[in-house]
Amino acid sequence: MRELLRSVWREPPPVLSTPRVWWDWALVAVLAPLAVVEAMTKSGLHHRGLSAVVVAGLVFTLLWRRSRPLLMVGIVFGVFTVVSVALGREVPDQDVAVFVLLLPFALFRWGSGRHAVLGAAIMLGKVGLSAVIGHLRPVEALGGVTVLLFAMALGAAVRYRASARARAVDQVRLVERERLARDLHDTVAHHVTAMAIRAQAGMATAATDPTAAVDALRLIDAEAARALDEMRGIVRILRAEQPDDLAPNPRVADLRRLVSHSGPVVAVELRGDVDDLPSPVAAAVYRLAQEAITNARRHARHATRVDVRVVADHAEVRVLVSDDGEAGHLSGAPGYGLIGMRERANLLGGTCAAGPDPDGGWTVTAVLPRAGARA
Repeated sequence: MRELLRSVWREPPPVLSTPRVWWDWALVAVLAPLAVVEAMTKSGLHHRGLSAVVVAGLVFTLLWRRSRPLLMVGIVFGVFTVVSVALGREVPDQDVAVFVLLLPFALFRWGSGRHAVLGAAIMLGKVGLSAVIGHLRPVEALGGVTVLLFAMALGAAVRYRASARARAVDQVRLVERERLARDLHDTVAHHVTAMAIRAQAGMATAATDPTAAVDALRLIDAEAARALDEMRGIVRILRAEQPDDLAPNPRVADLRRLVSHSGPVVAVELRGDVDDLPSPVAAAVYRLAQEAITNARRHARHATRVDVRVVADHAEVRVLVSDDGEAGHLSGAPGYGLIGMRERANLLGGTCAAGPDPDGGWTVTAVLPRAGARA
């Protein structure tokens, strides 16, 4: 138990992409005037001017609830506590003050572990103090604690879900890097093996046929140049051994094996010089098309056809996979398959995008430089 509490206390805050977004300003623009209007019009409200200033002023803490969640919780609940004690009644008593629930949510979503513990103590302490001095009945205090705990739990749940997805995305990227590194490794191993064979042949014939030895050296030089070119693509890519996957690197021509005449029909069209692509690029073309076909079969509703088109020229290779299913499938956050496709394309210096077609269906487009990634 002690270790669990210690791990919670040491939990770092998640990475914050931006301190605020446009709807934060929209909330403030709506809630601040609404607090003033309610203070002036609500029947039975005491100290209308003070209530309007306090509630409307504290609305602006929403702008910093992500970047400074503990400080904003301390300001809001501290001000409410001081004003409640000074007036001898519970504050706030305006309906618009429900915005306060965004603060415990933000605290557990964006704060560190120690900030979450301290903030929870501040919020629950405020409710407990109100109950002790008689501003809240026990039932009201219990209800307030329940609502606060629900907001905290919701923030923690959203945080856990975001962390789980981030870990899954990182795992997908790592697996894709491993696959690409393995493809590159196998290619370089092929070139090194060829050089070793040529060197042995050259040494065997050097005494009787010096010309053959020179030819062998030229071939070794060419193989070494190609190996170095492919080796540049492996820089900064970690390779993990996976002995259960020892199949040869797929080539673009292997896409014809994906042709299917049943549910849905898969058609493959290859244009340009696709037979002389570097091994990492050829493998990437195959993997991207294979993943796009798999996604179409799984997610394209009522699709009857999937078209795969690969067009290669002297500079780049373009992969286009489209289906005729209902538009809008794979909506929302991108799936892990799409993330892996984009990662593979990015590692080779290319791009990969997916989205619905105006005429219906879904299209995946990838563009890879013919030469592959350069270090």
